[in-house]
Amino acid sequence: MATLKRNTAILAALLLASTACTTMDEGSDMGGASTESVKALIKEATAENKKAASMGGLWRDANKMIKKANAALEKGDTKKATKLAQKAKGQGKLGQMQAKDQKNAGPWLF
Repeated sequence: MATLKRNTAILAALLLASTACTTMDEGSDMGGASTESVKALIKEATAENKKAASMGGLWRDANKMIKKANAALEKGDTKKATKLAQKAKGQGKLGQMQAKDQKNAGPWLF
């Protein structure tokens, strides 16, 4: 029980930190990001999510975000593409951590 609470607290803290970083990025000027750097970020996000999927920890919206990031990049909106790719990459990393953390999870016995 203590391990579950600790793991839940760690996951919540990581989600909060990830959200805070994403919120800070919204205020910064990402309009100057090059197409190549955004493509590289999308590639990194894709790789992180493939790894999460192989571990059984793929999060629901990660691939949707990658598709939306590619669509935004095609339209020339590097700021939106960067934001979406960063979120997708973060979800991939968190999905991997969650899969590792819950690898040996079993039913609770009260």
